[in-house]
Amino acid sequence: MAAPASKGLDAPTVARLLVEIGQRLMLAGENTYKARSYTRAAESLLLLSEPLEEVIAAGRLQEIRGVGAALAETIQRLHRDRTTPRLEAFRPEVPSGVLELLAIPGLRPQKILDLYRKLGITSVDELEAAGRQDRLKATKGFGPAFQDKVLTSIELMRRSHGQRLIHRAGEHLSTLEANLRRSHPELTRIVPAGDFRRGSELVSDLALVAETPAHSGIEVIDLSEGARVWLADQRHYGVALVLATGSSKHIEELRSVAERRGLRLDERGLYRGQHLVDCVDEKDVYAALDLPFIEPELREGRGEIALAVARRLPQLVADQDIRGLLHCHADFSDGSNTLQEMAEATRAKGYEYFGVADHSKTASYAGGLSVERVAIQHKLADELNARYQGRFRIFKGIESDILEDGSLDYPDEVLARFDFVVASVHSRFKLDAKTQTERIIRAVSNPFTTILGHMTGRLLRRREGYQIDIETVLEACARHGVAVEINAHPQRLDLDWRWHQRALELGCMVSINPDAHGVAELDLTAWGVLMARKGGIPPNRVLNCLGRDELVRYLTRRAMPLHGISAP
Repeated sequence: MAAPASKGLDAPTVARLLVEIGQRLMLAGENTYKARSYTRAAESLLLLSEPLEEVIAAGRLQEIRGVGAALAETIQRLHRDRTTPRLEAFRPEVPSGVLELLAIPGLRPQKILDLYRKLGITSVDELEAAGRQDRLKATKGFGPAFQDKVLTSIELMRRSHGQRLIHRAGEHLSTLEANLRRSHPELTRIVPAGDFRRGSELVSDLALVAETPAHSGIEVIDLSEGARVWLADQRHYGVALVLATGSSKHIEELRSVAERRGLRLDERGLYRGQHLVDCVDEKDVYAALDLPFIEPELREGRGEIALAVARRLPQLVADQDIRGLLHCHADFSDGSNTLQEMAEATRAKGYEYFGVADHSKTASYAGGLSVERVAIQHKLADELNARYQGRFRIFKGIESDILEDGSLDYPDEVLARFDFVVASVHSRFKLDAKTQTERIIRAVSNPFTTILGHMTGRLLRRREGYQIDIETVLEACARHGVAVEINAHPQRLDLDWRWHQRALELGCMVSINPDAHGVAELDLTAWGVLMARKGGIPPNRVLNCLGRDELVRYLTRRAMPLHGISAP
């Protein structure tokens, strides 16, 4: 009698093997994009809402985000055979524990192989122990600086474990939503929730809320990879969305308000005695509690309930309030598109102006502009502006490096040629807090500085910000009329939203900048708007919420004292 065929591997197991293949490709020196494509496919598999064997049988693998023909074939083989020839060939080269080291921020594959070959290190714990014992510092090819960096990076990795950058979380939620709509067409009103909906820069709670006609009440279903789906009928949908969005502190305070109003808010719904209060939408929940609607970004238990009770919630900036883009790069430095392409793409999105701010001469690693190249770019900008005939404008800016002594890296006569200057730190990150703070304050006090770029220099999940006294820097920005950048790149989102209210209190303007290095990155602006909303920033405190002519007047007033003219 023939033995029964063994059941194929399930999606989570295949996903783990895909990740392993990608990691081993990385260590083997393969193309980084190719190696990471395995990880992206694995993440999509983990969000399937139906069995993998059904997807394979229906021939729908390539409908999964990130899965093309080659990866579909690999997935089928892993599902059927539990391995692939290439994976088996890779495995003897390094122990599986070495793969853990790839999760350490900034640790490159070649260094990982060196650690394994020179010191026999096969896990994060072993690497940390070697650092604590000063064995890295004493080994040729590593040294004290490498040892300090490794220990700091391990700490950062552990602190951010289970968290995703917000744009990556958005991709996962989109995949999960698409999977749900395909496998459960009866579901409607499927929307993201959790800390993603609240605009948290790092997301640990992948949650969706969907309306279902299948049953009454609220049901929570946990999927693999930490994803969660809240199902609710129409009468409970609003409560489900509030609860799924959080935060826990916000919900706790809402429950206290409900009690004071003679109501009860819990995981079953909103009740007055035994009577269910219908909440078809979130606004119904807040209305029943005699509160104005509180935007999701504000729901952190940081005083928003008290503001709502007092009817003093801030008006939040919105995407449509942004009138133009500042701090963008073109191919004069390290951008991937020409100045004209960047400007035309910005104009096509309905904006009134584009502010180019390529890297300055000190940033040689990024093709920083010499004085001669500045003149060439300005001539091109003038020619393009003449064609636009006042319907659109390119503002001539620069991202000028803040040197170690706090000066900018062009003389005043060159700085005076720009419409605006973004002053940014790109070097000497390890200065002590006092020196670093004084360095930035000197740059802010430079009368040519318009915007302070990515104030702390942080790279989320990769690098802590440099040590500065943020309060003191914000005070200097307010005093000198320098706008504080909210850098919209999802790896930066700097200045941190937790400082936005203090910036407003001190009198700062902010500028929401995509720091775009290509046309595809112009839309990063939306993440900056989200952070500004989370920080409670209204449109009248955002520099690039000014219209084109208003911005011209603003920049002209700032420039008047530089030319010996008293501002009106």
